[in-house]
Amino acid sequence: MAGVKDVAAHAGVSLGTVSNVLNQPHRVSPATRRKVEEAMVELGFVRNEAARHLRSGRSRTLAYVMLDAANPFFTDVAAGIEETAESGRFSLYMCNSDNRVDREVAYLDHLVEQRVQGILVTPIDPEAAHLAAVAHRGTPVVVVDRTPREQALCSVAVDDVLGGRLAVEHLLDRGHERIAFVGGPESIGQVRDRLVGARGGLDDAGAPPVTVIATEATTVREGRTAGERILGLPRAKRPTAAFCANDLLALGLLQQLVGSGLAVPDDLAIVGYDDIYFAGAAAVPLTSVRQPRHELGRRAAQLVLDEADNPEHSHQQVVLLPELVARTSTLG
Repeated sequence: MAGVKDVAAHAGVSLGTVSNVLNQPHRVSPATRRKVEEAMVELGFVRNEAARHLRSGRSRTLAYVMLDAANPFFTDVAAGIEETAESGRFSLYMCNSDNRVDREVAYLDHLVEQRVQGILVTPIDPEAAHLAAVAHRGTPVVVVDRTPREQALCSVAVDDVLGGRLAVEHLLDRGHERIAFVGGPESIGQVRDRLVGARGGLDDAGAPPVTVIATEATTVREGRTAGERILGLPRAKRPTAAFCANDLLALGLLQQLVGSGLAVPDDLAIVGYDDIYFAGAAAVPLTSVRQPRHELGRRAAQLVLDEADNPEHSHQQVVLLPELVARTSTLG
């Protein structure tokens, strides 16, 4: 494979000129730059990024460790990160911890070894010591979709307490009083915050307390199981509406109800959370609390790049606002 020396000889220029064409093209006249680029094409020259990374100590790569690749919410966040990475000519690694601490730790260690420019992570526990340890080793870290109590790291999140409140306020406005919350486990911070918001909204309205239908995960399957449990309740005690901790649970609940011959929203109104594409495309379009997913990813990537490049960088905790998108599953 042709190297820089071969390109310089073929174009009749110095090694420094070839280096400038690769790294600082504005310093080379258009005619000389064109001559060097033509030589690269003729020789089939491919830039050795690995060698350049060794010299600089950092790769032009970002990494996102997501919580659950099966949830379209996180792939939408990743798309926002990728937009910012691409505009800065960075590559993006995407890793899936699958809600496992051991995988999260292993990925973080591997990415530090790879000398990535920065790491974005949706952690299982935003207070985990291993997150701060990565930053202490010199790799910028931004927490995505959670806000750590300590402000030692940048973070970008959505106000999930407000989101939970928006969901139940909408259901109360539609005349519902017996409202269920479908979600779990509460060890997931987003689930816990959404439940806190729902309870607060009901308390402020003087409505009966929420009925919690706990789930083991935030999946479609768990949503179907929750539907079975709701249908098993005596009709007089059965909720008339359900707020689900995410859209996957809401879609599973919807499937179970429709498959059992019930009507949505007449027999049970449903609100999801995240507003993934499939929420609006469901057989009964789902009302959902929309998170600005792409913006979440873009802002997080901007923060990690600023921390990597800006000596004056100061940590920021950015909190974005959710909004309720009303559709057929509550409006009829």
